Amino acid sequence: MSVITGLGVVAPNGVGVKEFWAATLTGRSGIGELDRFDTSGFPARLAGLVDGVDPAQHLPSRLMSQTDVSTRLALIAAQGAIEDAGVDTSAMTDYDMGVVTANASGGFDFTHREFKKLWSQGPEHVSVYESFAWFYAVNTGQISIRHKMRGPSIALVAEQAGGIDALGQARRVVRTGVPLVVCGGVDSTFDPWGWASHLAGGRVSVDPDPATAYRPFDSHAAGHVPGEGGAICVLEDAGAARARGARVYGEIVGYAATFDPAPGSRRPPGLGRAARLALADAGLGPDAVDVVFADAAGLPALDRAEAQALRDLFGVRGVPVTAPKSLTGRLFSGGGVLDVVAALMSMQDSVIPPTFGTASVPDEYGLDLVIGEPRPAAVGTALVLARGRWGFNAATVIRLPQNGS
Repeated sequence: MSVITGLGVVAPNGVGVKEFWAATLTGRSGIGELDRFDTSGFPARLAGLVDGVDPAQHLPSRLMSQTDVSTRLALIAAQGAIEDAGVDTSAMTDYDMGVVTANASGGFDFTHREFKKLWSQGPEHVSVYESFAWFYAVNTGQISIRHKMRGPSIALVAEQAGGIDALGQARRVVRTGVPLVVCGGVDSTFDPWGWASHLAGGRVSVDPDPATAYRPFDSHAAGHVPGEGGAICVLEDAGAARARGARVYGEIVGYAATFDPAPGSRRPPGLGRAARLALADAGLGPDAVDVVFADAAGLPALDRAEAQALRDLFGVRGVPVTAPKSLTGRLFSGGGVLDVVAALMSMQDSVIPPTFGTASVPDEYGLDLVIGEPRPAAVGTALVLARGRWGFNAATVIRLPQNGS
C-alpha cells in the first residue's frame, strides 16, 4: 500500500498547505491581472499567479541562475513536502528514494529569454544552463540532485492529467520496493511567448472580471484562466512509513489513465472509463465515493461531457462534486495534484470546499455541484479527475488511512 505522508504546495492562492486550504475554504482567489509583461495587446489578461513566495529566500544563488520559474517552484514545493513528511533524507540510502514529476511545458520563461539573446546578441551570450533548464524532465532532475535521490526518476508530459499520472507512476515505483518517492507536478508559462501559446489554444476566458472569468459548470461558462504552481507529495510504502512513525494523510488506492478516441469516431471520451478503472483498481464501487474533485474545463462542451460521465457513473446528483481550481486557474501538471491535496484536507476536516464563481448549473448536467459555501460532510474516499489537452485522462482514488496503514 502507498500512503501520502508529506505535502508541499505552491498555489496562486496560497503557499503551503495551511494557507492554500484556508483560501480554498474562504474563497480567497489567486486570479488577477498578469503583470509580468505588457499584456495590453492581448484579449485576455488574467492568470493565477504565485506571488506569495520569493524563490531567492528558499534556494541557493547557484540554482537561481540555473532554473526556470517552474523549477524554482517545484524545488520549493518538494522541500515543503519533505519537511512536512518529517523524513530525514540524509539518513536514507540514496537508491531508496525516487522522484516522479509531471511538467506540461518545460522551462518556458528561461528558454525564451535565452532565445532572445541568441537572436539579438548571438550564441556566445546564451546561458550554458539552457541545455537543460528548458527540458520537461528538469524538475525531476533538480529535485533528485538537491536531495541526493538516486532511485527511479521519471518525468511525464500529459498536460493537466500529468500530475495525477505522476502519483500513479510513483505508486508503481513504491510497489517495486522503493520505500519513498517524491512526486507531483508544477508548471509556469507566463512569458509573452507562453501567454500567446495559451491564447492560441482557444480555451482561455476573455472575461475581464477575476470573479467570473473561470466558472466551471456554470450556465455562462466561457473558458478557463491559466495558472501556475502546483503541489508535490511524499509517497511512501505503508510499512516503511509505519516503521518510522510517520503521519499519514491518506492512501492512494486506485489509479487509471485513458486516452480519448479520435475525433469523429462517435466513441465516448475516455474520462468516464478512467474513473471506472480507477475505482476497479481500488476494489470499490461508485457508492463508496464521498466526493468528486472534477477536472472542470470551464467550456460548455467539455463541462457537459464530464457531467455526463459522472451522471453515467453515479446517477443524477448521485455524489457531491467540486472544483476548487476556480480560485487558482488551471495549473496544468500541477492541477490534479493540488486537487489531491484539497481532497486530503477535505477528509481531515470533514468539509467539501465549494466551486467559487459558479452560480447557475444547468439542470441537464445532473450534478450535485457544491457552490456558495463549504459543505460539512464526512469524507472518507475521494475521486480526483483530470483531463489534458489532446486526449489525456487520469483518475485517482484517495482514501483515509485504514487500520494498519
